[in-house]
Amino acid sequence: MEYETYKKEYNLPDTPGVYFFKSGGKIIYIGKATSLRDRVRSYFMADLIHTRGSRIVDMVTQSDDITFEETDNVLEALIREAYLIKKHQPEANIKEKDNKSFNFVVMTKERWPRIFVVRERTMKFENELYKQVYGPFPSKKQIEEGLKIIRKIFPFRPEKTSHERFYYQLGLAPLSTESELGTKREEAAHKEYLKTIQHIVMFFDGKKKRLLSQLEKEMLTHAKKEEFEKAEKVKRQMFALTHIRDVSLIFADVTQKSSSDTVRIEAYDIAHIQGTSTVGVMTVVIDGEVEKAEYRKFKVRASVKGDDARALQEVLLRRLKHDEWPKPHIIVIDGGDIQRNAVLETIEFVAEKGWGDVLVVNVVKNKQHKPERFIGDADVLAKYSKDIILANSEAHRFAIAYHKELRSKASGIVSSRARKKR
Repeated sequence: MEYETYKKEYNLPDTPGVYFFKSGGKIIYIGKATSLRDRVRSYFMADLIHTRGSRIVDMVTQSDDITFEETDNVLEALIREAYLIKKHQPEANIKEKDNKSFNFVVMTKERWPRIFVVRERTMKFENELYKQVYGPFPSKKQIEEGLKIIRKIFPFRPEKTSHERFYYQLGLAPLSTESELGTKREEAAHKEYLKTIQHIVMFFDGKKKRLLSQLEKEMLTHAKKEEFEKAEKVKRQMFALTHIRDVSLIFADVTQKSSSDTVRIEAYDIAHIQGTSTVGVMTVVIDGEVEKAEYRKFKVRASVKGDDARALQEVLLRRLKHDEWPKPHIIVIDGGDIQRNAVLETIEFVAEKGWGDVLVVNVVKNKQHKPERFIGDADVLAKYSKDIILANSEAHRFAIAYHKELRSKASGIVSSRARKKR
C-alpha cells in the first residue's frame, strides 16, 4: 500500500484503539495505539525499514486495507489487542516474536485466586494451576503496568503473597487468612473477594458496560441497606473505571520497540594498525550488566584488512551463523553512515534470520575517541544511553586487547624465526 493511497482513503481518529492491516479481507497484523491516527501513519514513513525492520515493511506492502476499533483508553486497547491476536493468529504478529515467548495473565484455581503474568513456556508446565488465562501480550512491561492500574481499582492477590497486611493497608490486596480475620469474617471476605475476581474477569472479557451496570446495582443495594461505606467504595470503583489514568502505559507504548523485559545489547568493534592483525569483537550488555562469558573474538580475513566497514560485515555475518546465541535487541557500532549502512545491508542480506526488528545504534567519536553523538532511534537512545555507552566502551577495550594479543604472538613468531636463522 502506498502512502498516497493511505492518506487519501484512511482518516483515522486521534484516539486509543486497535488497528488491523488486511490483505484480501484477511487480517495479517493487529496492533494497539495510544493514537490510531499517529500510529498507523508511522507505518508510511520513509525510515520504516530502519525503525521497524523488513518484516513490517513486507506486511505494509502486502496490505490493501486498514480498519480499526476505538477504545476508551490504552489499557482497554492493550487487552483488546491480546484477545484479537489470540482469536485471529495474524501471521505478522506471530512471526514478530520469533523465538521469544509471549506473556499471559493468569488467575489461579486457589481458594483465594492470585493474578500475575507468566511466560508462555512456563504455562506449559504449570497449566493445571490456572483457572483463567488471558493473552498473548507481546510486552511484559505493558501488561504488568496494566495490572497495576486494575489492582488499584479491584485489589487482588499477586504472585508473591508475602507482606499481605502491608498491601491490604495500601488498598492493593485483601486479607485472606483466618488468623487475621477469624472464621466468620474469613468466609464473608472470601465471598467478597470472589466477587472482585468476577469483576476483573468481566473487564478482561471486554464487558465493561455490563460491569458498570452490575456495579451500579451493587451500589444501590448497599445504599438501601444503609451500608454507605460499601456503597461509596463501589462508587469510587465506577469512577475509576470510567476515568482510567494510563500514563504509564502510554510511555511503555512509545518505547515498545524493545517487546521485552530483558534487553540484550551487542556491541561490535574492529581493531588494527595500518591493516595488520585486524580483529573484530562482540561484547554483550544485558539490563545494564556486562556479560563477559558471552564476549566473542573474530580474526578478520586478509582480503578485508584495512576496510573497517567490510571487516564489520564479515564479523556480523559470522556471528549470524550462530543461531544458538540469543538474538540482540540493539546492535551498537563505532562510526557513522558508512558503518551503519554496512550493518543494515548485512541484516537485510540475511533476512531469513529474522533480525529485521533489531535496532542499530552508531556511536560517533571525536578525535580523542570520546562519544560525540549517536545515530539511531531517539526513544531507544533516551532509555538505554548508559547501556549503549557501556557496551561500546567494552567493545573498544576488548578489541584493543585482542589486537595486542595477536601482535604479541606475531612478534614472538618473527623473533623465534630470526633466532633460528642465526
